[in-house]
Amino acid sequence: MATEITVSDLALEISDNAWVLDVREDDEWNNGHVPTAHHISLNKVPDNIHLIPQDERIFVICAAGGRSMTAADFLIGHGYDAVSVAGGTNGWIASGREVSFEPSK
Repeated sequence: MATEITVSDLALEISDNAWVLDVREDDEWNNGHVPTAHHISLNKVPDNIHLIPQDERIFVICAAGGRSMTAADFLIGHGYDAVSVAGGTNGWIASGREVSFEPSK
């Protein structure tokens, strides 16, 4: 089972160029996300796993932490070093950190 980190820990990791994977749906992403995050909704992760780098830790985020734990566990099962972000994007936004509204691609 994947470990969890806090949004404060994630902010520190991002300052060191962490690779963040947001697994929320398109509409959730469009309503605001961590500025450096990459977006692949949870149900599309298996078909797009090749887009996720295997040579670094992956910080997986969703709205609150449930879907990110599922995705992190999936990635770990495929040889990735992945952790889930407890509190998710809702926690990120509530903490007053910067939010991006760049649309999903």
